[in-house]
Amino acid sequence: MHRRTFSLGCLAVALALQHRLAQALSLDELSSAQASQGLRTALERGARAAVSELGRTGGFMGNDQVRIPLPGYLQDASRLLRALGQGERLDALVAAMNQAAEAAVALAKDMLVGAVKSMNIQDAKAILTGGETAVTQFFVDRTRQPLGEKFLPIVNRTTARVQLAQQYNQLANKASGLGLIKGDAVSIERYVTAKALDGLYFMIGEEEKKIRRDPVGTGSALLKKVFGVLQ
Repeated sequence: MHRRTFSLGCLAVALALQHRLAQALSLDELSSAQASQGLRTALERGARAAVSELGRTGGFMGNDQVRIPLPGYLQDASRLLRALGQGERLDALVAAMNQAAEAAVALAKDMLVGAVKSMNIQDAKAILTGGETAVTQFFVDRTRQPLGEKFLPIVNRTTARVQLAQQYNQLANKASGLGLIKGDAVSIERYVTAKALDGLYFMIGEEEKKIRRDPVGTGSALLKKVFGVLQ
């Protein structure tokens, strides 16, 4: 009985090792051109899908996963403010923040596609064998800082139409001096810009996960071949 159990255990280990070896061979058999082109296709698909989804009217506001809420400082005080008759102004600020994010994200496509074109073969191989959000992290590393600079003026113009945003910045500036507010929350514009970027990369990540889980479902023979070896 013990010998049979041991044999079955060895067989399971051998099969597992064989699967890993077959996977490694499959990855090695992929040419550099195939890996690079497959990843470029995946990156561009994810980027275009995210921009299309978020950079439209209601793209942020209508999506529970990325909708931008009031900053913590205002969120904490929102119940009291609503009781004091400020609910309409708070709603106007939330709407302006999300509209600003939608307008900003709509301009992200060219920079994201530019990042795709900058990808080299080493990047492709590393992303292919990385985690399920390796593509998304590539975008974050290459585009978050320049996209933030591109988004900020658009966010400024949109939120400037809401008087409460100016009042928030005045209060946040004082609170920051006391150490009560830190980071992006010290400015409504920087807060919205950061949240817009978070939403963009989140949606790219969701698209990447779908491609990795079901490369066949993408309808692309190249993606099926490249990502299929990881199944």
